[in-house]
Amino acid sequence: RTIGDRIGEAKASGNLGNTLKILGQFDEAVVCCQRHLDISREQGDKVGEARALYNIGNVYHAKGKHLSWNTAQDPGYLPQEVKDTLQKASEYYERNLSLVKELGDRAAQGRAYGNLGNTQYLLGNFSEAIAFHKERLAIAKEFGDKAAERRAYSNLGNAHIFLGRFDISAEYYKKTLQLSRQLKDQAVEAQACYSLGNTCTLLQDYERAIEYHLKHLVIAQELGDR
Repeated sequence: RTIGDRIGEAKASGNLGNTLKILGQFDEAVVCCQRHLDISREQGDKVGEARALYNIGNVYHAKGKHLSWNTAQDPGYLPQEVKDTLQKASEYYERNLSLVKELGDRAAQGRAYGNLGNTQYLLGNFSEAIAFHKERLAIAKEFGDKAAERRAYSNLGNAHIFLGRFDISAEYYKKTLQLSRQLKDQAVEAQACYSLGNTCTLLQDYERAIEYHLKHLVIAQELGDR
């Protein structure tokens, strides 16, 4: 501010916002991220504007998740305050998405689709969540981003469960499992086995369910995860 560096002030405000979000000070975080947005617009800085929109979406997303922890219910069955907060997150991600499309930034589009999928999932809009996660998956494959691809498969599996499409969920979880092994991420591998165990139970394939739950147990023991 002292040297009149507006872009620098915008970036610093954005960083403050992100830090306040991590500290759980969501309302203060929004104020700082909004300042980042306002200055970026004033300066005609489209990249900064897109980043600020994404960051505000992240603050509302984090706030919504934080509020929903107090109400341990299935996605979709949320108090109005939580719904409103997640809806706001979704709106900012949508605005970010249209801007990064304009800028031709595919990687940023991938992130926006993933977060839109996650917010729609929490809101109980499972078909919308699936559409967004499929877009996320396509971009992850485009970039050869195996970790993002793995997350997309996992999220697609979760959303299909709530639509009662257990067989489709199982296919997505199997892909999650394959990728977690490729990535040598044992915690995620265990989680995929757990999801597959539950899905096989829903499909009444109890033998397979037992196999997957035993695999989950073995990895949990190896990792010393009580």
